[in-house]
Amino acid sequence: MQNKIEDELEMTTVCHRPEGLEQLEAQTNFTKRELQVLYRGFKNECPSGVVNEETFKQIYAQFFPHGDASMYAHYLFNAFDTAQNGSVKFEDFVMALSILLRGTVHEKLRWTFNLYDINKDGYINKEEMMDIVKAIYDMMGKYTYPVLKEDAPRQHVEVFFQKMDKNKDGVVTLDEFIESCQEDDNIMRSLQLFENVM
Repeated sequence: MQNKIEDELEMTTVCHRPEGLEQLEAQTNFTKRELQVLYRGFKNECPSGVVNEETFKQIYAQFFPHGDASMYAHYLFNAFDTAQNGSVKFEDFVMALSILLRGTVHEKLRWTFNLYDINKDGYINKEEMMDIVKAIYDMMGKYTYPVLKEDAPRQHVEVFFQKMDKNKDGVVTLDEFIESCQEDDNIMRSLQLFENVM
């Protein structure tokens, strides 16, 4: 019954039409053709032109069938939802995708910092980092190889936090985050993984 009400609500939602493609082309690192392909896919999954968090979680879960992607999808949704209004429009989606796939190293790191800064206070504390890392471990599922120990997320966070909190004040600033990531070859390589996706 609840799903039926939500479905009807989504159907009655005023359909959102994105800004002109020319404007999006100017604001992103995508060509007009790429934007058309992305829009078709977005409209296919979200006919109303906007996606709410529940739908976003359902779509995202399909990519991680062996794990629980719901918490990571929640954090990701909040990072995509730049207006913090509970919905992601095509423009929000494309702007984030443009940064993640084609942005500069600095833009990607700033976006990632924003993802980890759950409460949006301009700092990452150890709890926030732990929440994100645990969500990533949950998303990957129990079938990861090598099999992870129960305290792996906490150990991971301890090592990263020690490295990143340069002035040892208990929080990581954007500058500390960017500097630490740029000093880490593994992080720099992972930022380049998706550069040729489209």
